Amino acid sequence: MLKKCLAEFLGTAVLVTFGCGVAATNGLGAGYVGIALAFGLVIVAMAYSIGNVSGCHVNPAVSTAMLINGKLTPAEFAGYVISQFFGATFGAFILYAMLTGTPFLSENGMGTNGYGDLSATNITAAGAFLAEIVLTFVFVFAICGVTSKEKFGNPTGLVIGATLTLVHLLGLPLTGTSVNPARSFGAAFVSMIFDCKNGYAAFSQLWVFIIAPLIGGVLAAVTYKWLDSEKESEPAKAAAKTPAKASAKTNKKK
Repeated sequence: MLKKCLAEFLGTAVLVTFGCGVAATNGLGAGYVGIALAFGLVIVAMAYSIGNVSGCHVNPAVSTAMLINGKLTPAEFAGYVISQFFGATFGAFILYAMLTGTPFLSENGMGTNGYGDLSATNITAAGAFLAEIVLTFVFVFAICGVTSKEKFGNPTGLVIGATLTLVHLLGLPLTGTSVNPARSFGAAFVSMIFDCKNGYAAFSQLWVFIIAPLIGGVLAAVTYKWLDSEKESEPAKAAAKTPAKASAKTNKKK
């Protein structure tokens, strides 16, 4: 359990350091595509690094879905989420330390999430809430599907990374894309402490980026669990009917 928690801590720290780092240095021309790829590639790297240790959730919304689907115990869930929040905060501190003295922190901030004046499209709070639910639903739903069978093992990291890139391409101009309460908390908390651009405002809006992704994760887990149970019930029904038919034929012959 200790190793799993440490893996989640490290994975989330790397996600925030590199993903939010590319967002913070966006003045060099990375653009939305570059930022989206950064987050996606970090997940790919971490999936093949710590996936065999903890499953590489690095996201409370993902861990919530795994708890619902019976892949985590309540104790493991608590350990994962705590590790993720501490990891995200540590990663944000590392990023701040690297960027101290540069103009990025005052010009671009720390890659925080937001709505209204903090959104490139001035999306409303309600719009941001809905966007984060939808984006997280798609992301977690893909994770539930690709991790449901062992035969999907090898490409799992690539699929999850590609899906995270996809949701960022839509979400970045809307909210900056959270889909991860820990990632949003770490960036906003450190940004507020050191008074980076939009730090206080981003922290005041943090409730959206904690609650909405969790709702999206729950909806994705419940939906996939229902769909998967329906799929598995059909062979079971067929198997149940087969012996009855065979028995009927045998009785006729007799």
